[in-house]
Amino acid sequence: MIMSTMKKKVVFILEKTETGFSAYAVGYPIFTTGKTISGLLDNAFEAAGFYFEETDIKVTRANIKFEVDFEQFFKYYRVLNSKFLAERIGMNPTLLSQYVQGRKKPSDNQRDKILVGIHQIGQELSEINLIQR
Repeated sequence: MIMSTMKKKVVFILEKTETGFSAYAVGYPIFTTGKTISGLLDNAFEAAGFYFEETDIKVTRANIKFEVDFEQFFKYYRVLNSKFLAERIGMNPTLLSQYVQGRKKPSDNQRDKILVGIHQIGQELSEINLIQR
């Protein structure tokens, strides 16, 4: 059997639980859990591979997309202050707070603006080293 790489992405919705994290695939009966985010991501990749094992479709990490809602994201990454992020990306802090609390839903443009800001902060953090003097 010739394996073909999956063209469509499998989208997993991530959620924080009392014992770690869980994820389910949109449109597929694929569910998994993990104690950490990285463990969950590995388990989701493995679960998708198992689901498509009997087909001629090969799942790669590029075929998997992970999504988390604002409230879940800011609940887990409490170190990222929504007021700081809002100021950083030029957004009204009250509006971002309403998105985080689920009172309002951001437009696609607003969501992308927030995500770019989060990625920029992540990139900056990944490029520094902490020292002790």
